[in-house]
Amino acid sequence: MAKKSKAAISPTREEDYPQWYQEVIKASDMSENSPVRGCMVIKPWGFAIWENIMNQMDAMFKETGVKNAYFPLFIPLSYLEKEAEHVEGFAKECAVVTHHKLEQGPDGTLIPAGELAEPLIVRPTSETIIGESMSRWTSSYRDLPILLNQWANVVRWEMRTRMFLRTSEFLWQEGHTAHATKEEAEKRTLDMLDLYTDFVENWLAMPVIKGEKSESERFPGADNTTCIEAMMQDKRALQAGTSHFLGQNFAKSSEIKFQNEEGQEEYAWTTSWGTSTRMIGGMIMVHSDDDGLVVPPRVAPAHVVILPIVKKGSDNSQVLESAEQLKQALNKKDFHGRRVTVEIDDRDIGGARGWEWVKKGIPVRVELGPRDIENNAVFMARRDKAPNEKESMDRDGFVETITDILDDIQKNFFQRALAYQKENTFSIDSKKEFYSLYQKAGGYNNGAFVHAHWCGSGECEEKIKQDLSVTIRCIPFDSPEEEGRCICCDNPSKKRVLFAKAY
Repeated sequence: MAKKSKAAISPTREEDYPQWYQEVIKASDMSENSPVRGCMVIKPWGFAIWENIMNQMDAMFKETGVKNAYFPLFIPLSYLEKEAEHVEGFAKECAVVTHHKLEQGPDGTLIPAGELAEPLIVRPTSETIIGESMSRWTSSYRDLPILLNQWANVVRWEMRTRMFLRTSEFLWQEGHTAHATKEEAEKRTLDMLDLYTDFVENWLAMPVIKGEKSESERFPGADNTTCIEAMMQDKRALQAGTSHFLGQNFAKSSEIKFQNEEGQEEYAWTTSWGTSTRMIGGMIMVHSDDDGLVVPPRVAPAHVVILPIVKKGSDNSQVLESAEQLKQALNKKDFHGRRVTVEIDDRDIGGARGWEWVKKGIPVRVELGPRDIENNAVFMARRDKAPNEKESMDRDGFVETITDILDDIQKNFFQRALAYQKENTFSIDSKKEFYSLYQKAGGYNNGAFVHAHWCGSGECEEKIKQDLSVTIRCIPFDSPEEEGRCICCDNPSKKRVLFAKAY
């Protein structure tokens, strides 16, 4: 019997999936826990991924007419109180500022002083404070639409945290728009969801299912919430982006009014939509393996690492010079709006050097030694293949085809994730089968994505959640109208919804 090779990450996914996730982040040097409970320090390799996400999404937003702005981190408590459902939805997660300075107590310790006349909420989201600005900027239909986005941090005081997936402070973008008509606002809601789908599938290589949330899962205060759901390797769902049609609820609470073309006063129709550093957590859990992080080339901090074969006590100048020339040749290539980015790692640390880059998830590794230089060749390995699977390539051919190689790696990551999603997605009509599937789920096996009928009642939705820790992730847009029976109560149903355990 062949000896099983040891994985670079311990424990493996099957042994302990949550701990595997943490170890991948640690091994790739992406982030670390901060001294503040539930918060994280995003290190350069992790932040470079976020920068690439920001740069691409920002360009996509601007193509639709959206402009960037910035709004305060602090929100007066009274602003949240204007929208009752909104404040109820976020009340348990709010961080509250009640004092504005510190003073020394009798024992020398610092104590809060200068109590504020009105408490300030550290923003969990910005609908209310942005609504206040929009109310001042809007008086006529000619002032609409207002299309805004901000890149910011938000605070939601989470009890159970996990880096990138759920932290007390996280980075995100939040879009906010105001429109003269309901139809225009509804179209913007769906257009932004399509934009998120485009980005997540084509840049993060994560296949998603688009749909709308059930009433109980909607954003607090929204008329409708649409979302994209992705399957992780433990078969749980991750909500990778949301776009909300807010109707006139926030416009009424914030007094966003305008005169229409007939001179009549109306309330605006508003939307909000957002994604966050949670997408990086999703990327890790969709693509990474027991050898470490896997990063799709389109968002990778660097595309290629060159590993010169150097020897202590030897003249390595020829190899290092050749590596620099190769880097410069690759830098001239354009890869989806970015130059091909190259790292040179000339440390003399043996095989550990290559493994460090495997664990960091860099798409392409190139070894370059005197023999390769003599043969005008490179020794190349790809992250979408086994770490020990390497091939010799003509150097000029490698430079000429590097963008094709990166595109092929990107495509392979998406197709692999899509195949996994399809293999673990089922249509089920039997309550016994449905319950059996999720009752057996645990550890690395958290069940599946299940399309099943639902009668539309909150009671059935809550019972399934209580019994199985399974929720309705969305009502898929492509779910056809069909006669069926609710998976919970057996009452008539017209459509299947997507069930799963979720992060």
